Amino acid sequence: MAKKKRSIWHPVTAAVGLALSPVVVSAADTWVYFGTYTGGKSKGIYASSFDTKTGELGVPRLVAETANPSFLALHPTGKFLYAVGELDRVNGVAGGAVTAYAVDSLSGRLSQINQKSSKGGGPCHLVVDATGRWVLVANYGGGSVAVLPIKDDGSLDDAGSFIQHSGSSVNPDRQKEPHAHSINLDRDNRFAVVADLGLDRLMVYRFGAWSGVLEANSPAYTAVPPGSGPRHFAFHPDGRHAFAIHEMLSMLSAYSYDPKAGVLKETHSISTLPAGFVGGNSTAEVQVHPSGKFVYGSNRGHDSIAVYQFDARSGVLKRVENEPTQGRVPRNFGIHPGGRFLLAANQDSDSVVVFEIDAKTGALTPNGQSIEVGRPVCVKFLKMTK
Repeated sequence: MAKKKRSIWHPVTAAVGLALSPVVVSAADTWVYFGTYTGGKSKGIYASSFDTKTGELGVPRLVAETANPSFLALHPTGKFLYAVGELDRVNGVAGGAVTAYAVDSLSGRLSQINQKSSKGGGPCHLVVDATGRWVLVANYGGGSVAVLPIKDDGSLDDAGSFIQHSGSSVNPDRQKEPHAHSINLDRDNRFAVVADLGLDRLMVYRFGAWSGVLEANSPAYTAVPPGSGPRHFAFHPDGRHAFAIHEMLSMLSAYSYDPKAGVLKETHSISTLPAGFVGGNSTAEVQVHPSGKFVYGSNRGHDSIAVYQFDARSGVLKRVENEPTQGRVPRNFGIHPGGRFLLAANQDSDSVVVFEIDAKTGALTPNGQSIEVGRPVCVKFLKMTK
C-alpha cells in the first residue's frame, strides 16, 4: 500500500504577521535548521524539511526571529536548540547572547525559552555537552569562553565557568588580541579544544561534566604556525584524530589526539586551495565524514568545498577535489549523519545547495537541489518525530 503524504505545519513566527498554512511534505524525515546573519533577506533562524532518501529540500520558513543567530547547537535529546546572538551588546549590556528554544520536532517550530549573556562580545560558536547539562560558547570579539548550565526544562542559567584569553600573534590587523573562534568537546566529553584565531593556538581545557568547569590542561595549548589564524576544529569519529582549519593561510591540519591526556600532535598540513589559484581566500568550516574516511573544508573566495581522503594510520590527508559550491562565500556546511549528503551554506548569495557524497571517494556532486535562505552560515539536522 502506498504511503500517505503527511500534512506538516511549516512554522512562521507571529511577529512577521503571517498565518500558518499547511504544506504537504512527501517522505521528508528530517528538519534542517539554518543559522544566519540577519538583515537583507534574513530575520533569524530558518528551517526546511529534508528527504534523506532523495536529497530534496522543502521551502524554508522562519522559525525564530532573532538577531544574528550565526551558529546553532542541538541538545542530545533533540528537544532543545541553542543559538548564539553574535552581537557586542544585548539590551544595552556589553556582550553577546545565547538563546534557548524548545523544539517541536513534528512541526519544526521553535519556541523561545530564555536568553542569557555569553559573557563576551561576538559569540560565534557553541556546543552542548554529551550529558545535555551545559552549553559551551566561544566569544570571538571578547576573546573568551564560557559555560552556561542547562536546566531540566531546557532553559539556561547564568554562565559559571569563564576564561578570558590574553595575548596576540604576528598579524597586526587580525591578531593584536585573542579571538576564540570555536569550541569543541572530544568524544569522551573530558576535554574542550578552543581554536583561537588571534593567538595562533589550539587551547585545550579539561572539562568537568558534572561541575561544568573548564580548567587549563597541561600543556595548555598546541601552537600553529604564526599567522595561520585557526578558526574551526573537528574531532575524528575514532576519538584519536582531529583537524583544524586555518582561516588566514587557507590550510587544513591533521592531528593525532591522546584522549587520556588531551594532547594534540600535528601529523600533516595541506592547502585548501588547488595549485595555481591566484586571488583572495579565507577558510571557514571543517567537518569529518561519519565514516571517518573523508574530511571537508570550505573556502571563501575560491568558493569551494575542499575534499580530502584521510588515512588514520599515517595521519595524512590526500586531496580529492575542490568542488564549487554554486554560490558566493560558503561559510558553514552540514553533513547529514547518514553520510550521503552535504548541504553548503553560501552566505553572500543567500543560498543552500545540496551535494551527494560518493561513498568510495568522498567526492561531491550537486543533486540539483537549491533553496533561498538569507545570509546562511550554519546548518544543523534534526530527525522528525513520526
